Amino acid sequence: MENRPALSKKLNREEFSEYYYLKEELVEFCRENKIPTTGSKLELTERVSHFLETGEILKSKRKVRPIANIGNLDEFSTIEDNFVCSEKHRAFFKSKIGESFSFKVRFQNWLKENSGKTYRDAINAYYKIIEENKSKKTTIDKQFEYNTYIRDFFERNPDKSLEQAIRCWKYKKSIKGHNQYEDLDLNILP
Repeated sequence: MENRPALSKKLNREEFSEYYYLKEELVEFCRENKIPTTGSKLELTERVSHFLETGEILKSKRKVRPIANIGNLDEFSTIEDNFVCSEKHRAFFKSKIGESFSFKVRFQNWLKENSGKTYRDAINAYYKIIEENKSKKTTIDKQFEYNTYIRDFFERNPDKSLEQAIRCWKYKKSIKGHNQYEDLDLNILP
């Protein structure tokens, strides 16, 4: 098995892009090299890649959003601009939907895209999203490579265990190339 190189300034951009690195490793590298550590794994990867190629430090693209002043919420309240999931919002939705409520990514996106609609509309959208998720394969964002790999592993190998899936994932991320599941990954299992 090929060993993954340590993340260091000695790597070039191409070598770096051939291997999988944890977000924690990217943050550590950024700290050591005075690169901003905020943002998603994809943003950190972009900054590290740019730094390895040019030696330049990319600034964080994050904009500070104004925090909305949230009054009392009810079903007829309108969803505020620049919606941010807060404990007040969580408590409201749990009181209306139940303890099983959670801020799923699709629902968060719906809230952010539908300012001006009512919280009653949001509750209806939540139930619709939950129903849609039951009947179709959900999209996993690109930065969640582990989740995608494990889902794809079990789609092809429903008889295998999580331990086997994780063993294959660890192998896959240690070798050069992409991180998508392939049936050849099973060759490392005893």
